[in-house]
Amino acid sequence: MKSLLMIFIDGVGIGKEDYVNNPFFKYEFKIFKELFGKIPHLDNPFLEGKNSFVFPIDATMGVPDIPLSGTGQTSIFCGVNAPEIIGKHFGPYPHSTLVPIIKEKNIFIELKRKRKKVTFVNAYPKQFFDYVKKGRRMLSVTTLSCLLSDVKLNKIKDLHEGRALSADIDNYRFVHKMNYKLKVISPELAARRLVRIASRNHFTLFEYFHTDHFGHGRNLELFDHTVKTLDRFLHFLVKILPDEITLLICSDHGNFEDLTTRSHTLNPALGLTFGKYAERIASHVKSLYDIKNSIMELYE
Repeated sequence: MKSLLMIFIDGVGIGKEDYVNNPFFKYEFKIFKELFGKIPHLDNPFLEGKNSFVFPIDATMGVPDIPLSGTGQTSIFCGVNAPEIIGKHFGPYPHSTLVPIIKEKNIFIELKRKRKKVTFVNAYPKQFFDYVKKGRRMLSVTTLSCLLSDVKLNKIKDLHEGRALSADIDNYRFVHKMNYKLKVISPELAARRLVRIASRNHFTLFEYFHTDHFGHGRNLELFDHTVKTLDRFLHFLVKILPDEITLLICSDHGNFEDLTTRSHTLNPALGLTFGKYAERIASHVKSLYDIKNSIMELYE
């Protein structure tokens, strides 16, 4: 089975070679240092290893101003130039004009039409489901795509039984901030679970948003723990990635890579690919709206 595992990491761009304000350099991320021998930056944004590539992704898409999540994520998951459609960058949630496009063109529904098995790995706390039941619709593009495409949203029970991952990878916030009776797991165990889930599906998505929160100056008391957990998770995931799974890691705009500002940046978004179809995807993706289309081409 041709399997694509996608990890969407919110708010991560390719920034300056800065050992103080760019966490990739400050923490010497293993996924870059050990797998590519160097860390990407604006003067050297393209890196290549064995069946692995780092590349910049245009996040502005021809529309001036700072890119935002609502339009950026719609572009990624629907394969359209969302800021061009509505005439501006918009976020953090999708503009109402984009909702019909998300309903019709999101990657989950498109792959389901091709009879492919798809899954969204993230688990949500009870508070989220209560929010949705009340009719609230301030939702991210990924969550809205699942609800509009009849893709299951995982609950705490799925975390307990190893069928899902928490948005922070290791369950730390579920345990220490929301008082759920879960185990804090290692990043390596989380990576093994994700590989097991991905091996059963044609398309698997995991969403990570704490990088964007840090870029905005939120939850900084957990910065050190969270950054090290993310690096260990990604590094180990690549090491154990089976031959049949292609891994795509991408973002929607810059933010985390420049801690001198709490706003998004104009830097290119970060793209990485690993595995059998890594070169094919890396060579096709120039802008955010190329991501979904490059994935769909694998299943033609």
